[in-house]
Amino acid sequence: MNAEDWKYWTPTDEAVLCFITDDVQILLIHKKRGLGQGKINGPGGRIEPGETAYDAAVRETQEEVGLTPHGLRSVATLSFAFSDGYGLRCEVFLASGWSGALTETDEALPFWCDIDAIPYDRMWNDDRHWLPDVLAGRTVTGYFTFHGDTMTSCRVIDRSGDPEA
Repeated sequence: MNAEDWKYWTPTDEAVLCFITDDVQILLIHKKRGLGQGKINGPGGRIEPGETAYDAAVRETQEEVGLTPHGLRSVATLSFAFSDGYGLRCEVFLASGWSGALTETDEALPFWCDIDAIPYDRMWNDDRHWLPDVLAGRTVTGYFTFHGDTMTSCRVIDRSGDPEA
């Protein structure tokens, strides 16, 4: 899809991701089921009707890893168009703190990882194009197309200086 196509694109679902970090380590999960099963990612999932993205990020993190994230800030809006017609828009949050006990669930096996050792080769192909930017303090918008698990196009825009970002 080109930039003009994205203007008229509508996602099938809206979702969130929540990465908890302490500037040295990041909380990641090994996804056990659903979209991205077998991949490494951050806690997250679909936004429920009537729920804000912020509330969904807190709920999904609690459900998937047993932690309540604190100090959340929105750092990215990512749009994914899949060749089978499925579309997903995802708001990404970084959290600077948490409470609770880290717990494995039916959906996720959580683990702490050094930020300089993030296993990008076990994640979605797009992650290496935007996650380092947000971990460096930037705000981004990303547009990605996929055929199955293979990324076929990628565009990431730095929105750090944009007051509406």
